[in-house]
Amino acid sequence: MMKKNYSKLLLLVYVLALFVVACSGKKEAHDHEHEHEASASDEHDWKEMDSFHMIMAETFHPYKDSANLEPIKVHAEHLAIEAEKWSSVALPEKVNNDEVKANIEKLKADTRALADAIKAGSSDEAIAASLTTVHDQFHKIQEAWYGGHDNHHKEEH
Repeated sequence: MMKKNYSKLLLLVYVLALFVVACSGKKEAHDHEHEHEASASDEHDWKEMDSFHMIMAETFHPYKDSANLEPIKVHAEHLAIEAEKWSSVALPEKVNNDEVKANIEKLKADTRALADAIKAGSSDEAIAASLTTVHDQFHKIQEAWYGGHDNHHKEEH
């Protein structure tokens, strides 16, 4: 009887050992997959564009949805600062070309002009036109990053 219990105990220990080994292998594989996903997603990140996009969305949506210019009046300087920061960093290899560089420089100039116009008390019509210009310029850069309309789910903001 004792030999039978001993055999069951050995079998249980063996099964538990297999379970532990199998689980640790899965964890390592999962960790490796996660690292691969993280590095792959890093290739798709452009933090300066994302920072600018957040403010652009906060200021353009209210105007587009209900002709509300208050958010851009409040955040225009911040938008100009973000464009300045964006223009001062090295471009990701994917978009490191003269066209994107020129588009970012134009975005920087347009956001500065918008912020200055708001400070100077420009009319709502002029602010709206300038905001639309900045938004359209941003989309040129965003489309270069995402590969145009074919490879990017077009965001309306």
